[in-house]
Amino acid sequence: MTYQETLDYLFNSLPMYHRIGKAAYKADITNTVQLMEHLAHPEDKFRSIHVAGTNGKGSVSHMLSSVLMQAGYRVGLYTSPHLVDFRERIRINGQMIPQERVTDFVERHRGFMETLQLSFFEMTVGLAFDYFAQERVDVAVVEVGMGGRLDSTNVISPDLCVITNIGYDHTQFLGDTLAKIAGEKAGIIKRNVPVVIGETHPETKPVFEAKAAEMEAPICFADSKYTIVETVNPAEHGLDGYDPNLHFSVKVTGDTPSQYEGMTFVSPLSGSYQLHNIATLFQALEWLPKVGYHFSIENVREGIARVVADTGLHGRWEVMDRGPLTICETAHNADGVNAMLQKLSEVPYRHLHLIYGCVNDKDYRKILRMMPHQRTTYYYTQPSVPRGLPVAELAAAAQDENMAGQAFPNVGEAIRAARQAADKHNDLVLVTGSIFLVADAVSEYAGENL
Repeated sequence: MTYQETLDYLFNSLPMYHRIGKAAYKADITNTVQLMEHLAHPEDKFRSIHVAGTNGKGSVSHMLSSVLMQAGYRVGLYTSPHLVDFRERIRINGQMIPQERVTDFVERHRGFMETLQLSFFEMTVGLAFDYFAQERVDVAVVEVGMGGRLDSTNVISPDLCVITNIGYDHTQFLGDTLAKIAGEKAGIIKRNVPVVIGETHPETKPVFEAKAAEMEAPICFADSKYTIVETVNPAEHGLDGYDPNLHFSVKVTGDTPSQYEGMTFVSPLSGSYQLHNIATLFQALEWLPKVGYHFSIENVREGIARVVADTGLHGRWEVMDRGPLTICETAHNADGVNAMLQKLSEVPYRHLHLIYGCVNDKDYRKILRMMPHQRTTYYYTQPSVPRGLPVAELAAAAQDENMAGQAFPNVGEAIRAARQAADKHNDLVLVTGSIFLVADAVSEYAGENL
């Protein structure tokens, strides 16, 4: 098989959640356990850090990886979904898995995968863990796909567990209350393994504390100790001089000191929501030396500053162009949108050209009602995945909410129309609504179609 034939097989033959949705979801890790046995247990051959959460788990995973890379570790990174290239999901020291390794794995194990009727995600986890084991990574940072307890990644025995936050997403699988969702996320907590919780909430804190007590796992809540304070106003130089980077200092509360207190850092991952993610990162970094990891403050500083360059992270308030200022943001649920709106309020634009599209299992009417109405023109479109909500349905829903806009068959046409209409020095073009819509936008820019 060629690499393209391999991808066609993976995308079209194996059930793939991000393409078809609920039909691909398996509330069971039995298949993954059997796959690990078939592969001679690669999950036991490398150290790992497990990261779950409703929002922020990707950013925290990438930042942890970058810090450890700067400290000289050989770091595997497993994340999902990918934006443009399938191989983004599986990296070692920022480099994507080679095409031939993907093809070879599928050819060698295709029969077993079909016999077991593996999903796309189960296969991808097997591929990643097998690759990390063969390449002898020092540590793998593993992002949970969905939930935690029944996620295919939950076969590892990590050195540290991290749960960023809890919000309403994937409620059809994880439960319709924050406590139920937290119960699923808490499923990654392992016996005697420390766990960092990013954000404290009265409904979820007892759930995490009970699970940690059951597993005799040390637990701490990042926001009870670390507060990240923005030190530079990104809008102070106007739209033309807008700085998308986050400049921040670290504030520590409580009785236990921290070596990071009062220090200043710069991150290419910006937005008010990143303040929570960075607090979670520092709490995780505080734990890692206790379980055998070594790094310097300079490694931390460089890891935070170089996270995009080191790990290839895209789509988090990412500036794609400056004439006019064009930004992509992967906010795709209510909590993510609230955080995005806070960031949006810091940008000194005259008029907003907002390109929006989503998938069909999101509460898009609720999201639409959250979006800005003043000084905003809407360009509705749809992501190029089978789960994409048809733009006609989206535009009709927007009409019902008195948010009429123009409809476009794909994000490329929407961006071109928005950029043509926008004032190059005073207006902002924002692409958001779905990870997959942002992926389409990144592909357009990568292909120089814009």
